[in-house]
Amino acid sequence: MEKIASFTIDHIKLQPGVYVSRKDTAGTAVITTFDLRMTSPNEEPVMNTAEVHTIEHLGATFLRNHPEYKDKTIYFGPMGCRTGFYLLLTGDFQSEQIVPLITEMFEYIRDYHGEVPGASPKDCGNYLDMNLGMANYLAKRYLENVLYGINESRLIYPK
Repeated sequence: MEKIASFTIDHIKLQPGVYVSRKDTAGTAVITTFDLRMTSPNEEPVMNTAEVHTIEHLGATFLRNHPEYKDKTIYFGPMGCRTGFYLLLTGDFQSEQIVPLITEMFEYIRDYHGEVPGASPKDCGNYLDMNLGMANYLAKRYLENVLYGINESRLIYPK
């Protein structure tokens, strides 16, 4: 079998950033998959499931309610390796085009306090596995270390 696209990226060189992972077509629509890499693979500790789960709930809620992107959002969810998230949008996008959206989303997550949307036994299959404080912290860290002042080295996969 051929390697899938995400396994062809050099994870030794990969640093946190916002990358176009792939582009696919569904009928006539282009679907752009973004790699929102929050930690340095194989270098930093991975995120724990509770904060990843919380970021997923908050990020998905934010995106599905965003006035411009709610109808373009196909999926937002964690990578299995727990170093970041995938975002799938309908449209032919480049990384730099969505930095304002990602910044706005992570500011929302950083500043969010209260009940996590969908964190109830009726709404979620693992509602107790949440950590809002760590989700706030990781969002702040991603904003300060990556999104604010992002440059090309964090927008294009390393060779």
